Amino acid sequence: MKIIDAIQSQSKPFYSLEFFPPRERKQWDSFFSTVDRLKALNPLFASVTYGAGGSTQDNTLEITSRMKHDAGIEPMAHLTCVGASKEKINGFINKLREADVHNVLALRGDSPADEKFSWDDQEFRYASDLVNLVSTEHPDFGISVAGYPAAHPESPTFADDLHYTRVKIDAGSDFVVSQLFFDVREYFDFVSRLRSNGINKPVIPGILPIQSLGSIRRILSLCGANIPGQLYLSLEEANERGGDEAVKEAGLKFAVNQIRQLIDGGAPGIHLYTLNKADMCLELADRVKL
Repeated sequence: MKIIDAIQSQSKPFYSLEFFPPRERKQWDSFFSTVDRLKALNPLFASVTYGAGGSTQDNTLEITSRMKHDAGIEPMAHLTCVGASKEKINGFINKLREADVHNVLALRGDSPADEKFSWDDQEFRYASDLVNLVSTEHPDFGISVAGYPAAHPESPTFADDLHYTRVKIDAGSDFVVSQLFFDVREYFDFVSRLRSNGINKPVIPGILPIQSLGSIRRILSLCGANIPGQLYLSLEEANERGGDEAVKEAGLKFAVNQIRQLIDGGAPGIHLYTLNKADMCLELADRVKL
């Protein structure tokens, strides 16, 4: 099943989830326990990230297969093209097909920390190259791409970001999953830019429930998302008042308000960045009541 077909058949907002493969095999039982608990959200699909190392790629393959056949959740495997050959990508896609996994999130991937690395030397330089490969050689696969409400960190202008987003979509993608954001206006402005330029694919907003001040600092440093000053100040005050538990509660209230505004504004669903944790997501869903 292509996920876009499930999205288009929905009559009400939905949840989707993101997970990452545990670093160690001994963590798998706990991981799948979390997956089982989050089935209570009736997720439309779940994405599983894809690492640069071979073992991590194998883990993604096994996890997506088990997610579909054991947990009964439609999986979407992250697929990156940085440093990859066409043969390697096709091989991984064929393994996904053998596991009855038919959806990917096509990403370029980050540049490796290697002074000799150059994008000019790569067989696949852009996510759109990967989308084109999958859509032309694997038409039975559903394809999603990432969207950047505040523009991609490497895009000098919103116009440049819009151009590259259009190229990815025109190459054959079905829908967009947004990177995390904390100002709903960024999402609505992003969707408005797409719509005003004739791009009408569904855009699912990505929401990260804030777990602690330390974790959000690390995540912001990695992804380059913006955080409203008033929100950050409230998190700092909560941390001083009651540590991680107070920060969680403040983050929970903020995320509930975010989701309600997004759904009221027409978002088709909510993509939760779970960080492989169930409690916060379950509490969030209980308060929102989609």
